[in-house]
Amino acid sequence: MRAAKTTFAWMLLLSAASAFAAPAAWYQWRSKLEPVLVCSQTSPGEGWEKSRGPYLDARCEKLKPQ
Repeated sequence: MRAAKTTFAWMLLLSAASAFAAPAAWYQWRSKLEPVLVCSQTSPGEGWEKSRGPYLDARCEKLKPQ
C-alpha cells in the first residue's frame, strides 16, 4: 500500500512539473551552401546556421517577444 502511495505521489509531482513546460522555439536556418532558408526547432544538420529567431510559429512569421 505504501509503494502505491509513493508511486502516485511521484506521478502527481512529475505531471505538475510538466504542466509549466513551454514549447520549444522555432528558428530560421540558413544553408551554408545554397541560398535556402528553413524553419525548424532544431538544426537541420551540418551545413546549416541560425539565421533569425526565436519565433512562436512553425512558419517563422511571429517573432517571440523578448
